[in-house]
Amino acid sequence: MRSRTRALAVSCLALFCSILVWFNYSAVLPLIVDEWGLSGTRAGVVFGVFQAGYLVAIVPAGWLADRYSPRWVVSIGAAGTGGFSLLFALLATGFPSASLLRFLSGLFMAGVYVPGMRFVSDWYPASVRGRAMGIYVGTFSVGSGLSFLAATAVADAIGWRTAIAATSVGALAVPPLMLGLATDSPGRTARGGGWDSSILRNRAYLSAVSIYSWHNWELFGVRNWLLAFLLVTPAFAAEGGLSATAAGLVVGVVTAMSGVGNVSGGYLSDRVGRTRTIALGLGSSAICSAVLGVLGWLPPWALVGFLLAYGALLSVDSAPTSTLVTEVVDDEAVGTALSVQSFVGFSTTVVSPVVFGLALDVGGYALAWPTLAAGALAGLGSVIALERARTPQPANS
Repeated sequence: MRSRTRALAVSCLALFCSILVWFNYSAVLPLIVDEWGLSGTRAGVVFGVFQAGYLVAIVPAGWLADRYSPRWVVSIGAAGTGGFSLLFALLATGFPSASLLRFLSGLFMAGVYVPGMRFVSDWYPASVRGRAMGIYVGTFSVGSGLSFLAATAVADAIGWRTAIAATSVGALAVPPLMLGLATDSPGRTARGGGWDSSILRNRAYLSAVSIYSWHNWELFGVRNWLLAFLLVTPAFAAEGGLSATAAGLVVGVVTAMSGVGNVSGGYLSDRVGRTRTIALGLGSSAICSAVLGVLGWLPPWALVGFLLAYGALLSVDSAPTSTLVTEVVDDEAVGTALSVQSFVGFSTTVVSPVVFGLALDVGGYALAWPTLAAGALAGLGSVIALERARTPQPANS
């Protein structure tokens, strides 16, 4: 018991130290744009290449975590993520160098998140795996929110290069943490031999991937557009209302609240089942997404309270979905299965913010927010498909 608790604690700390890199650029973006004179397109590309690097490397990283010790994959991934992000702080002077260093940082980030999930799933049996995965995945959400807040504060006080550096050095401490304080599960025997296309014929697995993709459709649409929405609400835009800085703080806290949803969803899924918890989370967040666009008139306290609850509900389904993936595929393919899930799931994050923007141009926020609710409802459809795939079919007479 003590060994697996230590393994979870170390893997969460490793993820937290690494994930600070993911959004540190976004937090200091206005300062970089001013200093380098970047256009909106180029500024967006510098963010996008990090995502691109992650997607390029995620499936190979998952295979490596199946074939070799996940501790080594996480250690190498974190060192590369932190190292190239630190070089960004020290050496980046404009669009070309910034794009290259962010791409390389994202490439190595692929070695941290999913291989860490593989490591956690090795240690925890199915009966308690949901809560463990909830804590681990929740670390991603909390780290993302705190990265935004910490980098913003340091950049305002000292400068953006110091902010990027301060949120990068922690990842360099991950190798001694993972290799010195954690060990592989004594029950780990899987050594995948290569890509196994049979998972693409596993209907339960494909349904889980679909659920995760629609979850990300909604989640990243919110993270991309929430600040812009707040800045036009009376609570923040009206004279005497809260400031733009306060709006940014609210977005950071709402992002961090997803950690509460992850942990709660993981614990609940161990008690009442994965699919029930997933359906509860998607249904609740869909209601919030559908109505938020017409709630801009709320007073500040009510709007912020709604958003904090919304932030938690957005991630209730996340950890149970990833946990379910570890249960419906063969043990030797868990890392690969999780990495394919992540690849497909993060691909939708490119589309949903654009669809939101198109709807915003046509009918304002009242029409735009329901496009995210539609994603959650599509996820509920995938839950139905998952239940059918897992229900034994009667033999033909």
